[in-house]
Parts: sequence; C-alpha cells; structure tokens
Amino acid sequence: MISSHLVEAAAELLQFLDALGRRSCLIGGMVVARWGEPRVTQDVDATVLTGLGEEAALLAALLLKYQSREADPHTLATTARMALLEAPNGVFIDVSFAAFPFEEEVLDRSSTWQVTSDVQLRTCSAEDLVIYKLVAARLIDIHDVQTVVTRQGSTLDVHRVREWGGRFAELLERPDLLDPFELALRKPGRLR
Repeated sequence: MISSHLVEAAAELLQFLDALGRRSCLIGGMVVARWGEPRVTQDVDATVLTGLGEEAALLAALLLKYQSREADPHTLATTARMALLEAPNGVFIDVSFAAFPFEEEVLDRSSTWQVTSDVQLRTCSAEDLVIYKLVAARLIDIHDVQTVVTRQGSTLDVHRVREWGGRFAELLERPDLLDPFELALRKPGRLR
C-alpha cells in the first residue's frame, strides 16, 4: 500500500502540471507498486515535458507552489534538468525535465492508474520503468527490475527494453546494463 501522503502529493503535482499545460507522468518507486512488487518509498518521482531552454520558466512556475530542497535550484534546473522540491504536505518530489526522444516516448506511452476509488495517477509503462531502473542500477533498482519482470510475465515488451537498454548501455559505456533484465527473463518459471 502506498502512503496516502505520497498519493496526495503525486496527484497534486500531476494536476498542477496539467494546469500548466505540461505533459507529465510518475516514474520511480511509487510506480513499482503498479507494475512490480510494492515496496516502501519516501518520495514522488515525476517527469515533465520541458523543451531545451524552458527549464527556468518551468522552475519558476514550480517554485510558486513548491519549496526547493536545493540551495541553488536554478543551476540544478539548467544543468541537470531537474528540480528537487518539497510538497506542501512535506513529501519530497523529484521532477525530471524531459526533452529527449526516449523521454517523449515515455510520456506518449504513459497511462492512468486507479490508485484508490477516487484517485487516478498517470504513470510510465512497465517497460519504461524497467529501463529507468536499469539506468539507475542501485541495488533496489535491480530488485525492482526483477519484480516487474516477474509480475508482468509475457505481457512485457521485451523488444522495447532491449532496444532502449542497448542504446543507454552504449551511451553510458555500460555494456552490462541489460544484464539484470536478461537474468530476470531467464528466472525459472518465467513466461516468454
């Protein structure tokens, strides 16, 4: 079960971005509850379409509603293309500014998740969550890859994960990037 504070902060953020006319969706730990094995997470991770050069304008809008957790949010927004924020209810929010083809595809492929009887959240697809997790590659991320692959079974678009995972492996010079995914696919009982 996801904390009601996280759900509240996520719903508020997505509604705020919608009101700004910005396409967005959730990525990260909260989304694991939809596609994999639910686990404890402390923050909300989202991506929002932000053209190159639009970082300052989006950040200014976000700072009207949210407190920055970063001493110099403008530098972070323009160099790392992200904002580290705190919601009014105290939940930490990490917002990535999307502009590249993969990120645009993530938003195109996102869908609605009925979290509670009265709350829907827009999230990335299972495949895109796996790709994000493979790139991040922390121990918890590798565990998340395993749970998503196990839970989604034969419905998972393996080709998409391999295609984008391969591109990121080359770009990041990490030839083993896809290894945890391939290992999860070979897990006994895995449907192909």
